[in-house]
Amino acid sequence: MKIWVNGTLFDPEQATVSVMDHGILVGDGVFETIKAVGGEAFALTRHLDRLATSAKGLGLAVPDQDALRQGVADVLEGAPRWPLARIRITYTSGPGPLGSDRGPHGPTATIIVAEQKPFPPTAAVTVVPWPRNERGALTGLKTISYADNALALAYAKERGGGEAIFGNLAGNLCEGTGTNIFVVRGVRLLTPPLSSGCLAGVTRALVLEWFGGEEADLPLSEVYAAEEAFLTSTTRDVQPIGKIDDTVLPAAPGAITQQAMAAFAEHGAKLIDP
Repeated sequence: MKIWVNGTLFDPEQATVSVMDHGILVGDGVFETIKAVGGEAFALTRHLDRLATSAKGLGLAVPDQDALRQGVADVLEGAPRWPLARIRITYTSGPGPLGSDRGPHGPTATIIVAEQKPFPPTAAVTVVPWPRNERGALTGLKTISYADNALALAYAKERGGGEAIFGNLAGNLCEGTGTNIFVVRGVRLLTPPLSSGCLAGVTRALVLEWFGGEEADLPLSEVYAAEEAFLTSTTRDVQPIGKIDDTVLPAAPGAITQQAMAAFAEHGAKLIDP
């Protein structure tokens, strides 16, 4: 197995980045997680486009998508053919001074692949007390500044949850640490709009395209009254939620969730790069 660093493949023990890299020093970078099924990257074009959007939003040079696409192919070629794998592309502003000013050396890009174990059939989630800032400078960007997510996920796991759910400053439902959330109220399938501060998830977008649903603001407190709910993410696909804090949902998966899961699986099996 090889690791790709700025266009060169290295053995894992030889793959290094500078301790002066601003990804390490100040979290100045963006990333994408892409799933690979049987050695093929899924929805790679969408992920590379979102990486470019995040880089632009952070004021970084636009990454070379052709080089990254070839890098993904190269690391997959040298990796075991796992049934499910996780590809991580990280793109930082590169080495810089011991402060927030960026250096002149240019970006650092790395690509790593590892096996991804399947998630449980249903998720238990925990609502955390810290809100997302839907008006922040990083809102909607997939940056490597993930300390708040790490803290929230640890908080959730201490309370028996496998994922943490955030509200936003307006008091509405937002997202998880690495997921989007859908809830069923009556016959309506709802997911927070991007204006809520949630990330524009690739799987979220595909569910809306392939199955349907509505973007709507929903008070965070109402999530406990959902008839059904599910998470979406690159590595989870569509995962039913069985429990929110101490509230057990009546159906996991419910009828609408099952239909969404089936639609995603059907289309995803036909299109490797939708």
